[in-house]
Amino acid sequence: MNGHAGRESVFGDALACGELRPAAFVAGTGDAEADRLACLRSEALLRAIAVVEDSHGREEPEERGLHDLAVQRIEAKLDLLSALVASLVNRQVGSDPVRPLEWSAHGACLVLPEAPTAAPGQPGMLRVRPCDWLPETLELPATVVGVDHDGDGHQLWLRFIHHSPALTAALERHLFRIHRRAVAESRRPR
Repeated sequence: MNGHAGRESVFGDALACGELRPAAFVAGTGDAEADRLACLRSEALLRAIAVVEDSHGREEPEERGLHDLAVQRIEAKLDLLSALVASLVNRQVGSDPVRPLEWSAHGACLVLPEAPTAAPGQPGMLRVRPCDWLPETLELPATVVGVDHDGDGHQLWLRFIHHSPALTAALERHLFRIHRRAVAESRRPR
């Protein structure tokens, strides 16, 4: 499968975001019950992340009162504490290597430096840490739909399976926030 065919097969016309993330594909057996539980955990994690990230920066600074500024300082301290805990956990527990990942609510393309052992049709899990400030990993059931090689490395094309509409919606929302931050960052004067 070439890159263009993989892109169409996995992303279609869905919003896809490219980032560098700790991520890996772990081959599995395709156990439907294990996939269902992983989907439930991933959905809950994405909803919790949305609550935290959507609560930051809603009002303009001029609209905040003294109480709101105190809450903002507490949130900033909690963010720092979360980042500290995340870095400590990552030092103690081996995490997946940071790799180029392009993903949508329907699938992903993971760039690997070495040739993957998984072949098309292989079920498994895409493990990805969705944000830097939280040392928690999403496990998204997926099937390998293609393997490709180009100058940047080996591309493993994955299509998500067994996702409920609620998980798909939570993933779409998460990816939209990533996209929105990237657009805002690109518009900042340098």
